[in-house]
Amino acid sequence: MNADFTPVIIIGAGRSGTNLLRDCLTRLPEFETWQCDEIQPIWRHKNVRFKTDELPASRVSPDVKKFIRNAFNKLWRQTGHPKFVVEKTCANTLRIPFVDAVLPEAVYIHLIRHGADVVRSAEKRWRGDLEVPSFAYYAAKARFIPFSDLWLYLWEFVSKRTFMVLGQEERLSTWGPRFEGIDDWSDRDLDEVCAKQWSCCVSSTLNALADIDSKRQITIYYEDLVLNPTAELERVLNALDVRLPVSMINEAVAIVRTKESNKGVRDVKNKKVLDILTPALKALGYGITK
Repeated sequence: MNADFTPVIIIGAGRSGTNLLRDCLTRLPEFETWQCDEIQPIWRHKNVRFKTDELPASRVSPDVKKFIRNAFNKLWRQTGHPKFVVEKTCANTLRIPFVDAVLPEAVYIHLIRHGADVVRSAEKRWRGDLEVPSFAYYAAKARFIPFSDLWLYLWEFVSKRTFMVLGQEERLSTWGPRFEGIDDWSDRDLDEVCAKQWSCCVSSTLNALADIDSKRQITIYYEDLVLNPTAELERVLNALDVRLPVSMINEAVAIVRTKESNKGVRDVKNKKVLDILTPALKALGYGITK
């Protein structure tokens, strides 16, 4: 990797605010990213047929490592040689050892959000309520799919949505990070599936980060970010040894809607959901209300 820039990998379960944090960072000078939502196809190149997103470090072949690192270098060159290349793909929560084998110099920003809030938001994505209909949105993502993998992603996109479009299902066949055993949960209530997905992402992340130098980690809570966006972004920047005027940071976080921190959606009525969430919530320091 070119020593002139640092890969910044945002790690967080789906619907945890990873897009928001990435967008805040990349509104600042010297921070650049891809012009699409996620680069899952780049991370999974030559592993696209792997059943889950839990890619072990052993799947990092020399070709895989070269391909992904070249993608980071290419973006760095195309965007004017920034000091930081920011990447956010939620499935990376399940494969941090894989990511670290590719980018051992990366800095990780672990973004945490209360599991009950994530469940409510993720349910909408599973049902397709937050689907983005814009052709430009999907075209932007398709630009970063290796040509040899393109037909597989096209088939995946269509197959996930076919039965829902035909009115035979009320949700996508799968959405978000695919944890080991996710297909066995297909008959469970959707909120339970979302809770399990969040829990697996959190547990995998905590376990993996425990083996990575703390100097290469920054932890931030979504609730703090939306409540005090300037202070939290400044804290992230300080950890990256970046000093910027407060006015510039204020402008970067102008996209944050502070009211999001108090939606009152943590009253979990399904006891099974609470049972799934509780171990990870405790590990993250959240209080548990039963």
